[in-house]
Amino acid sequence: MSEQGLTTVALREGIRRIAARMEQEAEALNALDGALGDGDLGVTMVRGTRSLLEELPNLPEDVGMALLRCAQVFTRVSGSTYGTLLATGLMAGARRAKGRTSLPWTELSPLLGDAITAMAARARSQLGDKTVLDAIEAVRVATAGLDAPAALAEAADGAVAEALARFRDQPAKQGRARIFGEKSIGRDDPGMVAFHRMVQALR
Repeated sequence: MSEQGLTTVALREGIRRIAARMEQEAEALNALDGALGDGDLGVTMVRGTRSLLEELPNLPEDVGMALLRCAQVFTRVSGSTYGTLLATGLMAGARRAKGRTSLPWTELSPLLGDAITAMAARARSQLGDKTVLDAIEAVRVATAGLDAPAALAEAADGAVAEALARFRDQPAKQGRARIFGEKSIGRDDPGMVAFHRMVQALR
């Protein structure tokens, strides 16, 4: 993570790290998702991040437009609910960053707030439903006011780990996972785990 804040250069490096981590985690994510869903989460993430890697040379210096381009790529290659939600979050971030070549790290928390609002509306979900929204909200709270990349990454990692632990023994209330009802208790939400792996890749 760059000391200069969120720039397109930093975004490219983050995508490279996340893409490499998704290649490693694909089978585990598919297996985790298979217990509560369609079993294609790993496939979704690998397909999406590989396409993002191909797009890296074309990302503009305008951070907002770069995030929008990433959202468009994910929308194009992923027909999954999770991919659509990620694209929705990226588009919300794009609106905040539009016209700027650098976004201070202190704006990461409000940017995540924008993403949560947009994603919740798209998914007709809310915080507390045991979804990726809860993991993102944990990071939003933990990173508020932080401007040092190392501190941000550490806080985000710890926040998602805590969110996973907090929701593990709760039933899923959204998506295909909710169909399993009580069987989802004691299991991590696959989307939250995938988000955790992305955060870990940035440390």
